[in-house]
Amino acid sequence: MAKEEAPHVERLPADLLAHVLSLLPSFHDLAMAGGVSQRWHQAVGRSLSSRRRLSFAGQRTGDDFTARLVRAAVNLRDLDISRSCWGCQITDQGLLKLSSATCVPNLTSISLWGLARITDKGVVHLISRARSLQHLNIGGTFITDESLYAVANSCANLKSIIVWSCRHVTEAGLVAVVRRCPELECINVGGMRVSPESFAGLVSISPSLRIRSIPQILNADVLQVS
Repeated sequence: MAKEEAPHVERLPADLLAHVLSLLPSFHDLAMAGGVSQRWHQAVGRSLSSRRRLSFAGQRTGDDFTARLVRAAVNLRDLDISRSCWGCQITDQGLLKLSSATCVPNLTSISLWGLARITDKGVVHLISRARSLQHLNIGGTFITDESLYAVANSCANLKSIIVWSCRHVTEAGLVAVVRRCPELECINVGGMRVSPESFAGLVSISPSLRIRSIPQILNADVLQVS
């Protein structure tokens, strides 16, 4: 009796299989693919380890699942876990878990846009390790100046920050960021309880600073992807 041949996909080189799996649009599909066989599990790991960008936008995800994928993406540079229409369930626990990921100190871009269940506790823990950060979108959250002090103390290379609609942030937090982040080029401060005079004060500290007040979640001119 002739030996049954393996399916064509099983005969793909490991690198090619990893590339094919990286094209899956859903991370949940990717997780399921990892359960097909030991070979596929290894290919999924290889796929994640090669990624430089992860976006959970449009994905229904929670703390454990998100942290597990981020930990596997050891070469990650751009992380987007913004709230989506599917109801992202990321909390402070999730931020605490993914903060230990190998990639965090090398991240250059992070978006936490609209995550209503996170607070300063999780944000400070994450940002304090993200010392290569250049672009941060933390708009639409309930953070306070405490998170901005962490940015000021840890992110000397920061170039842009979105704090749109962060209504618990005050002038003091903004001033700390502008003073301590010498590379800062642009700040989005719309929808806040900070007076226009305060914004003028930021420009007096950094004359080349661009101040914007637009509600876009991701604006190409403000939050660039490295």
